[in-house]
Amino acid sequence: MEIYLVGGAIRDQLLGLPVSERDWVVVGATPKAMTDLGYTQVGRDFPVFLHPESHEEYALARSERKTSPGYRGFEFQTGEDISLQEDLMRRDLTINALAQAEDGSLIDPYGGQRDLEARLLRHVSPAFCEDPVRVLRVARFAARFANLGFTVAEETIALMRSMVTNGEISSLVPERVWQETERALATDRPEVFFEVLRDCGALAAVFPEIDALFGVPQPAKWHPEIDTGIHTMMVIQQAVRLSSNVRVRFAALTHDLGKAKTPRNMWPRHRGHEEQSVRLVQRLVSRLRIPNDYRDLAVRVARFHGQCHRAAELRPRTILKVLEGTNAFRDPAGFELFLLACEADKRGRTGLEDEPYPQAELFLAAYRAATGVKVDESEAGLDGALIGERLRRRRTEAIASAIKESAAP
Repeated sequence: MEIYLVGGAIRDQLLGLPVSERDWVVVGATPKAMTDLGYTQVGRDFPVFLHPESHEEYALARSERKTSPGYRGFEFQTGEDISLQEDLMRRDLTINALAQAEDGSLIDPYGGQRDLEARLLRHVSPAFCEDPVRVLRVARFAARFANLGFTVAEETIALMRSMVTNGEISSLVPERVWQETERALATDRPEVFFEVLRDCGALAAVFPEIDALFGVPQPAKWHPEIDTGIHTMMVIQQAVRLSSNVRVRFAALTHDLGKAKTPRNMWPRHRGHEEQSVRLVQRLVSRLRIPNDYRDLAVRVARFHGQCHRAAELRPRTILKVLEGTNAFRDPAGFELFLLACEADKRGRTGLEDEPYPQAELFLAAYRAATGVKVDESEAGLDGALIGERLRRRRTEAIASAIKESAAP
């Protein structure tokens, strides 16, 4: 029985990155031999074992055979005769098909070290095209390692395009799409994830709402970059600069979806795109089964980002409506995320990347003023509707005072 450290741990070691988790492959063993040594068997599709002390995962070396469409359509075979090279051949990228023996020596049968040095993401074998999830994984790795100079090899992009053309990509299930997308949004360059998917044609199949934004013009006066798809990628970049919160980045990604629905004869203006965006966000979230907290923030940003940008022009009553509509009084932390997403939108324009965003401070001042308003105890006998109306009136007055005070020299 031989045990090898495999995959991402070795890749990250060679890149000088911290290693978050380690995976092991066991060659020449049986399930009984593993359990006899005290390992606990887990895993539904093939034998994986937890180490009795470290609880790290140890998988028996295995080969696989495609049996049906989709990422679940595989038949796995384990056995004492499966070699390490056979196990590594089934992996997605050469940089993930590395192994390290117990004596520290590296096993690299598919050129992973060479591709690490060349900063290339390259598939291991033609079997890559049998699993559609690998298209998403390559795009995610491209986003994760973009700052290190990694790009996707042309032959791998070509293979990914063939998977889109032959319909393999359509067998992706919503949970895996969102899982890979959420992880990509957490990287330093999430826009690269969507750019790679677009390059291979998968964006139209997986995120048609986002793909439709490319080629849709906006007024150059407000958007020097003009193209809505390019603007969206720039907004994601700004969201990364402003916050590590993945919900903010998702809201930045989806805030302008409705512009793709604007009739061509209205271009480059997009009146009413906010409500169209809300509908498309809700559809996308439902289709991919995205958690509600992502949906709620994205909907608020889609609906109210335009009003947030015009904060200095709004009447106090309208500012209060935005505060209520974004649930600021019940979820102040969520309201701050809303403001960050709006700031990312404003900065996600050519030449405006470092512009200040005083609108956020104006809204925060209005929020602080409004939360300081209370209904007197002597008014407790009033019914709920009257109390609510009186509270709104006083909050509006407090907001007006706060705005006037902030505008004073």
